[in-house]
Amino acid sequence: MFEGSFVAIVTPMQGGKVDGASLRDLIEFHIANGTDGIVPCGTTGESATLTHDEHDEVVSIAAEVCKGKLSVLAGTGSNSTREAITLTQHAEKSGADGALLLTPYYNKPSQEGLYQHFAAVAKETGLPVVLYNVPGRTAVNMLPETVARLAKIKNIVGIKEASGSLQQISKIIDLCGKDFTVISGDDPLLWPILAIGGRGVISVTANVLPQKVADLCAKAADNNVEEAQALHYELMKINDVMFIDTNPVPVKTALSLMGKISAEVRLPLTALSPENNNKLKAVLREYSLVD
Repeated sequence: MFEGSFVAIVTPMQGGKVDGASLRDLIEFHIANGTDGIVPCGTTGESATLTHDEHDEVVSIAAEVCKGKLSVLAGTGSNSTREAITLTQHAEKSGADGALLLTPYYNKPSQEGLYQHFAAVAKETGLPVVLYNVPGRTAVNMLPETVARLAKIKNIVGIKEASGSLQQISKIIDLCGKDFTVISGDDPLLWPILAIGGRGVISVTANVLPQKVADLCAKAADNNVEEAQALHYELMKINDVMFIDTNPVPVKTALSLMGKISAEVRLPLTALSPENNNKLKAVLREYSLVD
């Protein structure tokens, strides 16, 4: 259901407020450039500092612009189960196609707590649910055995895996079977994850090079190993520079340099340093994204 290249889309901001017009333009850019789906209100969309009203606004814009064109997998996770249910139900009412739910952060639940959290949210929505495991951000790692338990719940259909462990991802694929979709949450590991049975990506890099990321996913799906591998190496430098500072600072700066949005981020994130800005510009020039 959620396969291919999904962009972890940034939330454009201007003067401290969500820039809805620029968000609409960005989505149109993806519609025209091969992206398979939009993921609003993820980490890259600065979900942690959006108000509930802003979160609802961003998801609603994405659902409206993408209707009949691209899938919308709305980020609706929280470290509060009740809040995650509320955000997920709003996404459903807005017309999103699915919900992306990260593991609860900061409170560090047990594996049983993770199971109960996701099961509770899934019970309260008709949307397909994609789990999101990102221990580097949340301080908790959801184990393959827990994922396999959750995969038995009818509307839990996949996982975005950003543990960085190909061994763990392989075990999830092995335990959960072909009907459960594993999606890469790491741009640098996209090709290896596709090679072991992953079926797509939720990508930061796709914000600036949507067609290239979509092409890599398509080549892998067609078993075109040589061309998929070539794209993997072609994208290495830009994948690296997208994380030269805390995400989404580099990607928002890149989009600003490309003339698409303001580079504004919300505290506690701050602007890219002059040194890193110069490094970013140099890489963007290599990919002909700026002059």
